[in-house]
Amino acid sequence: MPRRDQWWVVLPVLFGVFFLLPLIGLGWFAITDGDVASELGSSTTWDALRLSVLTATLTLVLAIVLGTPLAYLLASSEAGWARLTATLLDLPLVLPPVVSGIALLTVFGRRGYLGDPLSEAGITLSFTTAAVVLAQLFVAAPYYVRAAYAGFTAMDPRFEGVAYTLGLSRWRTFRSVTLPLVWPALAGGAVLCWARALGELGATLLFAGSLPGRTQTMPLAILSAFESSAGLAGAVSIAVILVAFALLLLVLLHRLSTPSGAYR
Repeated sequence: MPRRDQWWVVLPVLFGVFFLLPLIGLGWFAITDGDVASELGSSTTWDALRLSVLTATLTLVLAIVLGTPLAYLLASSEAGWARLTATLLDLPLVLPPVVSGIALLTVFGRRGYLGDPLSEAGITLSFTTAAVVLAQLFVAAPYYVRAAYAGFTAMDPRFEGVAYTLGLSRWRTFRSVTLPLVWPALAGGAVLCWARALGELGATLLFAGSLPGRTQTMPLAILSAFESSAGLAGAVSIAVILVAFALLLLVLLHRLSTPSGAYR
């Protein structure tokens, strides 16, 4: 029985084991009862994996390009509308993904508020690959915007003030002074955004459907396998492939986004 002064070590270890056990169980089930080799040779699995990586990466690019200036604008303003907007942008973080999918359908679906104008312009979004990106952007971009907003808010504005007094333009100050200071926050938000987009299921299923080769991402392929004759074994086999690939890409993203010497 651990002494009272040892619980501060035992409890964190138990909490860490809690997160590791399901992953270990998933891997062990795949080895003993799954058929990972056949799924690795399946064109459906590779199509879903390619689509997942492509759409998640596009989502991340859009989140960075559009979310960075938005987060900077909100952090730089002390007006009430800025705080309200920042709060509303956090809403998709707590909404069930199914609700997010329904919300997207009400606006961008064929019968949505913008459905007819978009159709007249020859644009159809729902149940297309573009719908996958929009669904991922809606649920995942707030992770990046929230992290960027926190980074910009925590930054000391005097650094920018000194740059302005030295004659640097607003853009050059932002590029040369602001971005390096908030880079860890932006990098962390980017990793969270990409990972959340890669694992998105509910909103994508409702807004984009599960069409192999077009909208069926890896989470949807796992669900499809689980509901088919392959059952749990097929779903676990695909899940292990997604976990392994996601882990590899997350390690690479961390390496690319972490400044040299930041961690030892």
